[in-house]
Amino acid sequence: MKNIFNPIYRQDFFEGYSAGQNPYSEVKNKTSNSAFNDGFNSGRLDYESLNGSIHEGIPKKIITEKILDEFLLAGLLGINVDTDGYTHFQIAILLKWYQSGIEQYDPKENSYLLDILEENGIEVSYSEK
Repeated sequence: MKNIFNPIYRQDFFEGYSAGQNPYSEVKNKTSNSAFNDGFNSGRLDYESLNGSIHEGIPKKIITEKILDEFLLAGLLGINVDTDGYTHFQIAILLKWYQSGIEQYDPKENSYLLDILEENGIEVSYSEK
């Protein structure tokens, strides 16, 4: 990454990063735009760190930061999660986030949060283990 504070470089970098996050986009290293290439490579590395190598195939379900946050929250609330459709590589990542939530689990906070959600008309279904 050269000069992320340069607005032109930064824009090209983030365009490349977005393209790299898309597992269906092709490598653009043939372009002379180094900012785009740097962003693409960074985005692809981030994608593959969560979903596995593209060379091994594109999974049915793609893990994003939002999915990770949902698994962390499920662990915090002690809610069971569904891992159907994820690869073994992805499940290992998701379980780390879920486990991190479980480690921070506080039954009192869980009760308070569930009460607040119910007061606002949000139903949370979970099953006792």
